[in-house]
Amino acid sequence: MAEPTIERSVTFADLGLRPEIADALAELGYEEPTPIQAAAIPVLISGKDMLGQAATGTGKTAAFALPILQRLAEGNRGKEPVAMVLVPTRELAMQVSEALHKYGRKLGVRVVPVYGGQPIGRQLRSLEVGVDVVVATPGRAIDHLKRRSLNLRSLEVMVLDEADEMLDMGFAEDLEAIFAETPTERQTVLFSATLPKRIDAIARKHLQNPERIRIVDEVKTDDEHQRVRHSAYIVQRSHKAAALGRILDVESPAAVLVFCRTREAVDSLTETMNGRGYRSEALHGGMSQDQRDRVMTRLRNGTADLLVATDVAARGLDIDHLSHVINFDVPSSVDTYVHRMGRVGRAGREGVAITLAEPREHRMLKTIEQVTKKKITVEKLPTVADLRARRLDVTGAALRESILQEDLDGFRVVVESLAEEFDLMEIALAAVKLAHSAIGGPDDDQDIPDATAPSFNGPSRDRDRGDRGRDRDRGDRGDRGDRPRRPQGASSGNTRLFVGLGRESGLRPQDLVGAIAGETSLSGRDVGSIEISGRFSLVDVPEGAADEVIRALRETKIRGRKVTVRREKF
Repeated sequence: MAEPTIERSVTFADLGLRPEIADALAELGYEEPTPIQAAAIPVLISGKDMLGQAATGTGKTAAFALPILQRLAEGNRGKEPVAMVLVPTRELAMQVSEALHKYGRKLGVRVVPVYGGQPIGRQLRSLEVGVDVVVATPGRAIDHLKRRSLNLRSLEVMVLDEADEMLDMGFAEDLEAIFAETPTERQTVLFSATLPKRIDAIARKHLQNPERIRIVDEVKTDDEHQRVRHSAYIVQRSHKAAALGRILDVESPAAVLVFCRTREAVDSLTETMNGRGYRSEALHGGMSQDQRDRVMTRLRNGTADLLVATDVAARGLDIDHLSHVINFDVPSSVDTYVHRMGRVGRAGREGVAITLAEPREHRMLKTIEQVTKKKITVEKLPTVADLRARRLDVTGAALRESILQEDLDGFRVVVESLAEEFDLMEIALAAVKLAHSAIGGPDDDQDIPDATAPSFNGPSRDRDRGDRGRDRDRGDRGDRGDRPRRPQGASSGNTRLFVGLGRESGLRPQDLVGAIAGETSLSGRDVGSIEISGRFSLVDVPEGAADEVIRALRETKIRGRKVTVRREKF
């Protein structure tokens, strides 16, 4: 069966980007721009102001980062920044900075992230040496402007990313103060997931005849999608491959198509899954037609059962026995999600659509759910116990099939001989054990840490922002007592404690639970939700026991270290 021709689509090369940028994107494995990137990049390269509306997770960072890099001068550049990106949280500041470094490494771009919670001395030194792009949270940007360590007189581009979030966090006055320090002749770009009246007011005041770009996911659904089960698992990126394996073991799909965002991710995941014992094949735009044909032949004849692909490479594929589609990376748009999921549940057959999302991406899941009108059930990752139970089910099913279909008389003499010495039940148990060992399975005895995003299915807008609220820029807000932070506290009857140890120190939820249960009068079941970030953690404990827990944890060591413990400041 001949492969269908891949239709022509917009590529990064079509957007007029500098060769250094295009080469960096190709090396990173990016094959085509997302809708917001395809629409925004030409506008921003032309120098126009822009007001963009697109959901979180749709690729907005590259949409403004690539045009910023495009305008950097050749050779030696001055000490003052030509672009500033304002973001609401330290987490997003780090993400945007990393993206600019990756995309602009061949241009030697100098990017300085400026946010609270990091020693200001390090930022002062970086700014003094010279910078092309500053990525800042509003509060810390104001601090540097007051110190005169940040000079915006040469600024050419100002970007507000997730502007609605910054307004929700009370940064309106800071934004106005920062705008007052910038030249009037500048390009201003505003991105927001929603466009409330306050955003429109900022646009009217600070943008000059802006181009308005709104990426609306006009999704058409039909009856064939009704037989698809939509679910999602919230998992940290470092545990995604293990989570995928666990899900595959429990689901036991006939054939599965796994989508990744880049060629590099496809190759890496394929190698990882093959190392875990799955028959995996890669499919992406960097492969020749002969290679694609061989991959599809192996998939159709059953010698491979896991296809890892990019969206471009998977266009036009029609796999009859496909039962599962899995988003290893959250799709960049709702339309992409629907196209991917439309590959299962065809012709009345049942199918399964699964998405692996990082905690910060739960807003995109909510957007997909709202636009498609399909309920996405956020499920707990299968535990080791679930996996073992599933393997026993598989063994039982294999034995049942053997009893019903095979001629077993040839083995009767073995059973009769053993029956003279052992009970029939013992013989049967030994046979099941041998069969179970023969079927085998991954040697996996570690549970994957729970990273479920809070209140995914809750209706309130505030709760939809839950995971980001807890990682907000404490450095910006902690020393600015004039504006109270919106509560994101512990559940009723509990108190949230801040523990100065996080993922970078190898901290696991069981470490906190063990320390609390071992050093206080509480038991493990008394400990509430636990959130582990890079350098700190948050844990809920009963309000009446909070002081006891604080005293106990301050006097003990967790993972061999003394730690700071206090009530979380809201």
